[in-house]
Amino acid sequence: MTRPRSASPDLYAAAAAALLVAAAVLVGRYVYTYDDLIVGWPPLLGRWDPHLGPGTPAAVLVAAGVAAYGPAVAARLPWRALLPAAWGTALAWTWSLALIDGWERGVAGRLTTSQEYLSVVDRWHDVPATLRDFNGHILLHSPDNWPAHVAGHPPGATLTYVLLDRIGLGGGGWAGALTITVGATACVAVLVAVRALTGERLARRAAPFLALAPAAVWMGTSADGYFAAVAAWAVALLALAVTRRSPGWAAGSGLLFGLTCYLSYGLTLFAVIAAAVLVLGRRGVRARPVLLAALLAGAAVVPVAFTAAGFDWWEAYRLLVTRYYEGAAGVRPYAYWVWANLACTVLITGLATVAGLRRAGGVLLRRRAGDVRTGGERADGERAGEVRLAFLVAAGLLALLAADLSGMSKAETERIWLPFALWLLAACAFLTRPRGWLTAQAVLALLVNHLVATGW
Repeated sequence: MTRPRSASPDLYAAAAAALLVAAAVLVGRYVYTYDDLIVGWPPLLGRWDPHLGPGTPAAVLVAAGVAAYGPAVAARLPWRALLPAAWGTALAWTWSLALIDGWERGVAGRLTTSQEYLSVVDRWHDVPATLRDFNGHILLHSPDNWPAHVAGHPPGATLTYVLLDRIGLGGGGWAGALTITVGATACVAVLVAVRALTGERLARRAAPFLALAPAAVWMGTSADGYFAAVAAWAVALLALAVTRRSPGWAAGSGLLFGLTCYLSYGLTLFAVIAAAVLVLGRRGVRARPVLLAALLAGAAVVPVAFTAAGFDWWEAYRLLVTRYYEGAAGVRPYAYWVWANLACTVLITGLATVAGLRRAGGVLLRRRAGDVRTGGERADGERAGEVRLAFLVAAGLLALLAADLSGMSKAETERIWLPFALWLLAACAFLTRPRGWLTAQAVLALLVNHLVATGW
């Protein structure tokens, strides 16, 4: 069992994170100019715009309800009921936050701006031909160059919205609804993975924090929320595969990992989290080596399909790096963003996650030989589960730090790093006094959404 501990170290960690955010704001506003950072309200891409909206009452009610009753409900609901309840809560939270900005600005108009995916749907009349010619429009000086978000991602991202349009669900409203609905399932995927790898108790403790994540401010409506869900389900299916020794789950996981790499180049870093799952489930892999074969076979499907259609992923990535430095990234200073990005991470994961990460670090430091197992051989099974959860969270943090140090994520990480942020939120399972921390999470999200007009 987790022993009650003094709240002071947690509060110190949270205070340090708050100071990091304050420093990023002050340095961004008074040391650099807009022309240096190219963001309106550093470290966030947005502008100062205090406002209320039709989603305000609902957002407050959802926040109050989860903070007051979330931990108790998560502890008592049957597991099969908890998962749809978490999804429904995440949906309500994301929709209400998005509608604070109104239907058009908050949902329907998000994916239709000049730099977004829906702005090029009409150019995909012939999908195979467009895929073959995709790389020819990535560079800024190329003819009919793709908008920033289209050029900055493999074509799987754009193709999602093209296919949605082809089945008669065109326009920003449908695209926004799909993105929010799918994105909200990411919290369920994380819960499934945490339960499979670490035990149900910790998954239940993490559930309210995943459902009430400050990241929901950007999950609705950013395509990165959809990417986060695909990546999260890839990990969840892998966790089920190694714990249940199921080749079918492994193949499904591989399929989603392959798709993930064709939604965002940066999400190849999810290999770090996948590797952590394989380490945690190594007994299952040793018992059934076919799991790896099924995983690799599934992972090959999407790359083979896109390559056969004429899209060259590696060439596209090389061109993207050039395009990246042709644009704002060539101006934005690495010396600021390498730490200001972490301030953005505090804003999307909340102060509770910082405190949870502190506790996760303490768990890893105190681990004893044999803690990182899935077989439950130690008498202290709960302690072993805590070590496994801390290990999984550390893998997510490592992937995020690699993205940060790469320099390929200078600014806008409040949306770009949504897929990684969800795995950090699982660290909140270590916290005592969850209602207080949930209140802090909700207040942060409500303040950001009501004070800043976020954009991307």
